[in-house]
Amino acid sequence: MEKQTKKNILRFIPAVNELLNQPPIKGLIQVFPRQMVLNTIREELESCRREIVSGEYPPSTSKERNLESFVDRIINQVHKKSRLNLQKVVNATGIIIHTNLGRAPLFRRVLEHVYSIAEGYCNLEYDLKRGKRGSRYQHVDKILHELSGAESAIVVNNNAAAVLVALNTLAKSREAIVSRGELIEIGGAFRLPEVMHQSGCILREVGTTNKTRLSDYQQAISQETALFLTAHASNYRILGFTEQVPLKELVSLGRQFDIPVMKDLGSGNFVNLTPYGFENEPTINQTIETGVDVITFSGDKLLGGPQAGIILGKEKYLDRIKRNPLLRALRVDKFTLAALEITLREYLDMDKALQSIPVLRMLTCPYEEIKKRAASLFRRIRRRVPDAYEMSVEDDFSQAGGGTLPVQQIPTRVVALIPRLFSVAELDKRLRTYQTPIVARVSQERLIIDVRTVFSHEIPIIVDALEKI
Repeated sequence: MEKQTKKNILRFIPAVNELLNQPPIKGLIQVFPRQMVLNTIREELESCRREIVSGEYPPSTSKERNLESFVDRIINQVHKKSRLNLQKVVNATGIIIHTNLGRAPLFRRVLEHVYSIAEGYCNLEYDLKRGKRGSRYQHVDKILHELSGAESAIVVNNNAAAVLVALNTLAKSREAIVSRGELIEIGGAFRLPEVMHQSGCILREVGTTNKTRLSDYQQAISQETALFLTAHASNYRILGFTEQVPLKELVSLGRQFDIPVMKDLGSGNFVNLTPYGFENEPTINQTIETGVDVITFSGDKLLGGPQAGIILGKEKYLDRIKRNPLLRALRVDKFTLAALEITLREYLDMDKALQSIPVLRMLTCPYEEIKKRAASLFRRIRRRVPDAYEMSVEDDFSQAGGGTLPVQQIPTRVVALIPRLFSVAELDKRLRTYQTPIVARVSQERLIIDVRTVFSHEIPIIVDALEKI
């Protein structure tokens, strides 16, 4: 482009004051900070100048059209800048307990109760009957006792914290005996040996990766032994030539030598999922029935509640944990307790819990229902944008996610798309950066939308997005 031509085009760029006097921009300043709008105007003008100098022409050499174009650009940019970093997203991946997407979604009654607690004061640590200071654990202690049969309960901010404070209380400066096959790592940030080190206890490994016997534990007992620790494998399985000690047998050994036994369940569940085609996972109740002294598990995995670490067990051990000063740094707030209490109360009616708690509903949703939902999404996309995508509806598998049920494949139906105008990678990016971000997955050069993790009210969002982008 010649210098004179560029100079002529630059003349069509509106001035800052001219843009500030436009009615839509004046309206924008009524809603957003004036300085933010002013900075955005300057940024957009400078961006346009760079485009012209680099050889790109503006949309039009008509000043009026450029003015309209700039106003639209500024409005869009101000709204983008004002968007909160933590946003609602549509999970179309088929991974139900998706750690990167906030794990377990909560149901409406939980949200209503949290709102009622948040808008004013509450009896977080106040006993209304006695008119004196109370314990924040009293709000969930009774319901957890009723559901599990455990003598006592504590709630901390996540399961890693639960393991940390329990080990620090029961085995600090002494040995905790663990099978080599249970020295797990979950998500890169939770390595059991490292958590044990931070707790101050001494790791004593027994057995081998694939085989640990009761005699291995017994032979490792010494004057320094404070605890038997057994951890759920969570996100992996060892198959083939294996042997593990049943929890009940380890508890009997602990009783014989007066050594407490702690079980890290990882993802605890009150519902037996085997009738729905899932592998057998011991429930919280079954674990308590073994006589184990302490168990820990997450609140936001199979339980389907808020992020929390739950400690259940014998009162004499949990009373010691409650007196640990570390507990204050790990305790949960009123919002977590409010959400957890409502979630737990759903389990008083297991059939109701299967329908109301989103994680359980997604896990147990029948294939035929998923099939109808996928067909409906396909038709709605085809009706709105008949020529924009190559599309098909196919069988696939969802996953539980969150380090739970790692080898379980859940039959599902997906909508597979290939855009005709740009690449699959570009479609994936545009969906992720849509006004309501939509996170799907890319497989074999196709974008895959798994409807198992999509709520019914989110279907129109997906259809609108695929049309607008």
